[in-house]
Amino acid sequence: MKIVIGGAGEVGSHLAKLLSREDQDIILIDKDQNRLAPLDANYNLMTLQGSPTSFDALRAAGVDKCDLFIAVTPYEAENVTACAIAKALGANKTVARIDTYEYMKRENVDFFDQIGVNETIYPEYLAALEIKTALCHTWVRHWFELHDGALILLGVKVRENASIIGMRLRDVTFTHHNFHVAAIKRHHDTIIPRGDDTVNVNDILYFTTTRDHLNELRDLCGKRQVKVRKIMIMGGGRIAVRLASILDRDFKIKIIDDDIERCRHLPEKCPNAEIIYGDARNNEVLVEEDIQDIDAFIALSDSSEANILSCLIAKEFGVPKTIAEVENLQFISEAEALNIGSIINKKLLASSKIFQLLIDADTKSSKCMSLADAEVAEFEAREGSKITRGPIKDIKLDRGMTIAGMIRDGVGMLVGGNTVIKPGDHVLVFSLSGSIHKIEKLFI
Repeated sequence: MKIVIGGAGEVGSHLAKLLSREDQDIILIDKDQNRLAPLDANYNLMTLQGSPTSFDALRAAGVDKCDLFIAVTPYEAENVTACAIAKALGANKTVARIDTYEYMKRENVDFFDQIGVNETIYPEYLAALEIKTALCHTWVRHWFELHDGALILLGVKVRENASIIGMRLRDVTFTHHNFHVAAIKRHHDTIIPRGDDTVNVNDILYFTTTRDHLNELRDLCGKRQVKVRKIMIMGGGRIAVRLASILDRDFKIKIIDDDIERCRHLPEKCPNAEIIYGDARNNEVLVEEDIQDIDAFIALSDSSEANILSCLIAKEFGVPKTIAEVENLQFISEAEALNIGSIINKKLLASSKIFQLLIDADTKSSKCMSLADAEVAEFEAREGSKITRGPIKDIKLDRGMTIAGMIRDGVGMLVGGNTVIKPGDHVLVFSLSGSIHKIEKLFI
């Protein structure tokens, strides 16, 4: 697949790196050669210095023959314009990064499609949705569900009190038939486990199960669900504004920001939230704002380090659920090893959306979740595809992937070596980064 990406900022560069590992034909366009040079030298992609809104640059990139054009510069208007030009030149599908929620409303989608913007990505809105999910499921690190929860994949960090510590995975599945461990995040590595692997303290286990067995799994991991009502947010940026708008009035929200000008405008944008001018990294400010009574602390400042540190401080005050925005990808593994709860990264959320488009042009029938070094994706098995030609145990799967479960006729189920996947089944696959293009070949 030929993909042209306009903008080599944080999101564009990350997408280019990921997609180049997926054996895609990538061309990255940016005005700044200094951004392009490191990518050109170290990754399997081509770069082109120029403006994503330049007809000449887009023609030089071969946008008329590209399957997907992605505009992810920091400027919304530039992204929309770039997509309109790319579509007019012949791009098959276009995606624009936006930062205005109004553009996502159903009544406006057709307008953007008519001018050449087929899909939009709003990373801050995706982050707000991810945070809302984390607030609803406080005992997990990751939550990914298919078909309204018919099948659920969740990441859980297990500590000393978990009854499965020290058990081999084959013993876990033998005694608890309603779960499947698809992967283990241990220290800085994600592994696709085998039956002989043992569960260690501080592992993040990725389980597949169905909704009926969530309470059993929660008890097995020694976790408890916390009902969140009082929320403290550090940082009043776009994610905080979007989050405040999608949470209902049952939540009591307090936003603390150290920018006085921003605090003056936040009441208009977040009428249901209490706005505090102050530094949430200061213990005295936290105590003054009754952090000991807070159910969830969410750190959304521009600094990953400050967000991590603030969540650690909140934990020391006894806050049950903490969530940190960590945009530096190299910090994610370190952050996951700490006691800071859920981690949000806009680049990974944007990647999830793009992978969803790569897997299926109709994004309503597929889902994808990008992790720091792995992907989770839903595939529909087609008539005659390799995945349907026999039991799973007889299909040679790459070492970096595993089938985590499937949905048949709307019913979620786990799979074993003797399971035979049928055409029309929706299959959940967990894979290490760089393996999605290998998985696709099994389903076509």
